[in-house]
Amino acid sequence: MTSRAQVLPRVTRIGSPARTTPPPAGASALGALGLLTVLLGAALPMVDFFIVNVALPTIDRDLHAGPAVLEMVVAGYGVAYAVLLVLGGRLGDMFGRRTLFLWGLATFALTSLACGIAPSAWTLVGARVAQGAASALLLPQALATIQAATSGSRRATALSYYGATAGVASVVGQVLGGVLVSADIAGSGWRAIFLVNVPVAAVALVLALKAVPETRSPHPARVDRPGTVLLGATLITLLLPLTEGRAAGWPVWAWVLLALSPLFAAAFVAVERRGERTGGNPLLPPSLLRLHSVRSGLMLVVPFCLGFGGFMFVLAVAMQDGLHFGALKAGAALVPLCAAFFAASLLGPRAVARFGRRTVTAGSLIQGAGLLVLAGTFLWGWPHLGVWALAPGMAIAGFGQGFVLPLIFRIVLSEVPPAQAGVGGGAMATTQQSSLALGVATLGTLFLTLSSSVGVRDALVWTLLAQLAAVVLTTALTLRLPRTVK
Repeated sequence: MTSRAQVLPRVTRIGSPARTTPPPAGASALGALGLLTVLLGAALPMVDFFIVNVALPTIDRDLHAGPAVLEMVVAGYGVAYAVLLVLGGRLGDMFGRRTLFLWGLATFALTSLACGIAPSAWTLVGARVAQGAASALLLPQALATIQAATSGSRRATALSYYGATAGVASVVGQVLGGVLVSADIAGSGWRAIFLVNVPVAAVALVLALKAVPETRSPHPARVDRPGTVLLGATLITLLLPLTEGRAAGWPVWAWVLLALSPLFAAAFVAVERRGERTGGNPLLPPSLLRLHSVRSGLMLVVPFCLGFGGFMFVLAVAMQDGLHFGALKAGAALVPLCAAFFAASLLGPRAVARFGRRTVTAGSLIQGAGLLVLAGTFLWGWPHLGVWALAPGMAIAGFGQGFVLPLIFRIVLSEVPPAQAGVGGGAMATTQQSSLALGVATLGTLFLTLSSSVGVRDALVWTLLAQLAAVVLTTALTLRLPRTVK
């Protein structure tokens, strides 16, 4: 049903348990088609963060990019995406989440087209930065719409689906990238991984006009300019040198930026605290972190997504450069992980209703077991490995991941009032995206540095063991989650 009616559930103040009533009679709630549409819109930015991984060798050959520029193709998107996510959530609160969702889809389609027809490597980098900005406009609206236009068990189910979409889309991105690059449709090669977004975004836009209700905050806050600038400076000074430093030979500017990052972070925290204390409109209200579910969930997201982002990037590089898999075969090797993740995400809601946070703890332990199996497979089977040899480890790791990520989205947002849906969704997405980018930067740098000295196999094994350390931390942090999951 098409409607621009606001969906404004009753809200309690931040810091107290969030109690919401269903959307008022006559206002539009999010139906099945609307949920499918926002999930489709949310999947596009997630897919595009990972889809480029298996296409990097082809882009290098076609555009003569070189290692530093190739890393910018990945980092430019990730940094712009992470820096602007919270601002995108705030704009949705102000101007309407459906409106910003539509604008986000349109700009994502246009910037994807620009990536697909880029004539040079640096043009592609610029288009990827713009695509990351469009993603930051699009993604928070999906999560905020679910939070504001659903209630009760429907909200819990929708958030579980959103979390499942986040994980599956990440894996599907690399699988789809391998298929499209190998298919070389009409000679498009790597360009197809971007051009495919255009018709998909167009379909999502048409569906959104029909099925997604308009929601906004009843008391929209102004944009927090100092907070936005300081958060952007914090993320840029952290992520840019970590992603570009190795390829550039660790120049002085990289170390200077890294030294500035904690200073910007401290200034951001001080500005946000003062803004909330004086009745201002902080970009990320510190009181959100007083909610146990938000605080404990975001702490867990960091090591989990750091490991996951690095895992996907390193596997793509190792399978193509070390095992000499083609793009299609490298994508196919991830199918067991994708299938197992999806299966676990379907089982997760029932499991968490019965076992509470122990479901997340078990998922983290299963993921760790999968990483050990993969490390052993690479160590003893190299270089005579195929897709089937990798399948057991991939499936075990994916099954464990599927019990973690979807439920974390649900936990983090379970107590966030609908009026703060954009801010809460932006905080969750920013933490997720920043951690994914940080994982590519740190574990990617570790792998690429080691591979030049000890070889691809040993570098991969050591990187998987480093990720295992992140899994151990994730497992410990699951014990801080709320005992029961709403």
